[in-house]
Amino acid sequence: MRSRLLAGTAAAVAVSLWAAAGAAWGADTPPPSSVHQTDPLGPVRAAIARQHWDEALNELRKMPMPGSADWHNLMGYAWRKRATPDLVAAQRHYDTALRLDPDHKGALEYAGELALMKGDLATAEAHLARLVRLCAAGCEERADLERALARFKDSGSRPRP
Repeated sequence: MRSRLLAGTAAAVAVSLWAAAGAAWGADTPPPSSVHQTDPLGPVRAAIARQHWDEALNELRKMPMPGSADWHNLMGYAWRKRATPDLVAAQRHYDTALRLDPDHKGALEYAGELALMKGDLATAEAHLARLVRLCAAGCEERADLERALARFKDSGSRPRP
């Protein structure tokens, strides 16, 4: 009888510890409802991955998000990458993204690349300096802008699309 009682107590303690560990782990896990939400910009990201710039712009127009730095960043990117880029529209959207979130790494990278397209090395370097501060250990956006700057400088500082 005593062994059954000990076994039952041990099992109860184990379950309690397991539940407590699960609760602690779950504290920094998003609630289930947000885990299963889809990315509202997913269709835009998919169109961009396929390099379907006009489709991406159309998707973005269907869901205006004037307060979203991500939305403005993707809008600027699609305008910049089109066969006939609209650099003014791209700049306007990157500027808005950076006004909404001055540390938006994607907007800093893309605005830097746009600056290089316009031949503005100083602005591109300023965006890179900010990325260096944000990504001291390195990040994709920093690496991409560093490569774009190197290509720009290797080309004799001519704008490159």
